[in-house]
Amino acid sequence: MSAAPFNPEDIPKEAREGFVAGIIGAMAMTARLLLSQDKQTWGWAARRVAAASITAVLTNYAAQDYITSSSLRTAAVGALSYASPEALDALLRWVKARAEREVEKVAKPSKQNGKAPRKKRK
Repeated sequence: MSAAPFNPEDIPKEAREGFVAGIIGAMAMTARLLLSQDKQTWGWAARRVAAASITAVLTNYAAQDYITSSSLRTAAVGALSYASPEALDALLRWVKARAEREVEKVAKPSKQNGKAPRKKRK
């Protein structure tokens, strides 16, 4: 007995688009690494390709409601994947700065403990 033939249409559309976006992201980063003159280790290159692939999948899902043209969305995914190290560094800096501001708000209790400032007597 053999298994039923595989039908690609059985895969949900979102999963197929995410898979394609991941491949596009990996290819964009691979192209960037191949064009680079810098010598890097295989592990470093694998991390960059994986980061670009994850960035591409997330970008594809985030851009679906904003970019209706699939070819334009594919171009945006490829471009952001190519620049994913810089984009991820900027995102991490923003998150870190935001977190530090929130910690400063909590760490510095106000002197009045939520009360209105008192006027000094004359």
